[in-house]
Amino acid sequence: MWTPARLRAHLVAARLAGVVATSREQSLRSYRLFAARDPRALIGIDPEGPWGMRDLLGLMAEKCGVSADPRHTSGPDVIDPERTIAALDAFAGRIREVARRGAPVLLGTGHPRPLLGFYAALADALSAAGCEVLTPAQGRCVDILTRFGLRTHRLDYVRGVALVREPASGRPGCEPGAHSHSPLPVRVVLEAAAEAGGPLPELVVGDHGWVCGAGQLGFEAMGPADTDDPALFVGEAEGRVSVVVPVDDAVRSSYYVPLIRYVLNRACLSQ
Repeated sequence: MWTPARLRAHLVAARLAGVVATSREQSLRSYRLFAARDPRALIGIDPEGPWGMRDLLGLMAEKCGVSADPRHTSGPDVIDPERTIAALDAFAGRIREVARRGAPVLLGTGHPRPLLGFYAALADALSAAGCEVLTPAQGRCVDILTRFGLRTHRLDYVRGVALVREPASGRPGCEPGAHSHSPLPVRVVLEAAAEAGGPLPELVVGDHGWVCGAGQLGFEAMGPADTDDPALFVGEAEGRVSVVVPVDDAVRSSYYVPLIRYVLNRACLSQ
């Protein structure tokens, strides 16, 4: 049984929280880009507030536990594990309510290598509870701007979890999907679901642009975010994202297994 105390120890030992691999420099760069309204940092959120650097530092200190001191400019960043556990409890509460009603859900990730297993276990549990796990727009093409220019990606689903692949990634042994922050995939998926006459998801679970893009369109959305992902926390602060779990989103996939077990147990979905 994953108690809060045992989970806290795991979070710190695996560097999912506590001192994390994400650097302070990397986080501050993301905050500067967000303050400048750079689409690379907004990832689908259209903020209502001014959200300057000082505002963002204050928000991220409150939500994640990072330092609010603008003079702290280097070294590893930190996440308060107590905040992670509190957010996982809220996350589990929303999962429990959706499962109780058998509501349709959509799961998607821009971080498939570390997080696909986390979402897939959640999709399996929700499906077993009677929720329809939606898979619209299978095989659709999405043009996403990357650091290498505009690249065409293909929407795919793995165990009920949406992701995008670059055309060349179909070779055996390649990555399970592309790393992407773009909100375009979730927009394409939701548009396809609407064009088909539904159903539409009552909850979108994911990361990066999957959460921000869905939340901006008025869908309930939630998921994990690292200290260099201010858009999700701004979305939560402004009421367009329901729950954000502060956690390092790029460690080994096996390190997230205790988190999903904790969530499923809290949501009364343990198998």
